[in-house]
Amino acid sequence: MTSLIPPELRARLRDLRLAARGGAGGDGLGQHASRSRGAGLEFAQYRAYEPGDELRRIDWKLYARSDRYFVREAERDSPLTAWAIVDASASMRQADAARPGYAKLDAAKTLAACVFELALRQGDRFGLIALAATAPTFVPAGAGSRQRDRCLLELARLQAAGRWPEAAALRPLWERVQPSAVVVMFSDFFDDEAVELALRLAAARREVLTVQMLSAEERDFPFAGGHRLRDPESRAERRVEASAVRKDYLERFAAARAELARRFGAAGIRHVEYVLDRPLDEPLRTFFAPGATRASGGGGAA
Repeated sequence: MTSLIPPELRARLRDLRLAARGGAGGDGLGQHASRSRGAGLEFAQYRAYEPGDELRRIDWKLYARSDRYFVREAERDSPLTAWAIVDASASMRQADAARPGYAKLDAAKTLAACVFELALRQGDRFGLIALAATAPTFVPAGAGSRQRDRCLLELARLQAAGRWPEAAALRPLWERVQPSAVVVMFSDFFDDEAVELALRLAAARREVLTVQMLSAEERDFPFAGGHRLRDPESRAERRVEASAVRKDYLERFAAARAELARRFGAAGIRHVEYVLDRPLDEPLRTFFAPGATRASGGGGAA
């Protein structure tokens, strides 16, 4: 079930660690400082007693001095909940001539599997959302090796097809991805709806990390002679002379990627590009290497 991650890539994950930029919410024990308050080890603050509070949490010494009931609150350690959102629309089927059997979706699957492996190693909760028009897939958040295997099984079944799903199909996402979750989204972001989803998640207090999946040919446009270009989702076609359009294409595509990075950065989203001819751990290191958790949005391997 773990074959999505090559051994050499798995070895490079050893020093990576999932971490929320602002701390995790929720209950229980884990590796992340929580923004929740409650019974714990490190004192945080006092607050006035409220009906239903446990009597053992009342500070009786403070009551003796003030004649008022106060409850001691403490920071709790809390497991992180990490979600991988994988774009499985038809444009993610794009591969390079140099490696025709390896598409953007294949790389996204492996990167999502790495997120699950990191979460499993830390004892964190994690879930999968795979989005395509045919049948969006939701694997509710859970923990442990069985949860990892459930997510990997769904990834293995995933095929790139169709357009981005309708808004109605995304409604379960808002119920399952709770505020304060960390969301890692893998997409080429060629659909405006994918961009809007990332922005909406960030606006709704989810911590969002985005990886723009690109083929080397999309980045470099290394073509010569006449070509027929076809949109895999709309089926629209255009015949071009490659040498005549290359400069314009490269300038416009670079501008579009820069604008995407700007929009995400302005929304507090950490953003990186990943191109299929680059090492797979590059985007993971941008987000999860020691000292990287407080980095803000930015570009990537171009």
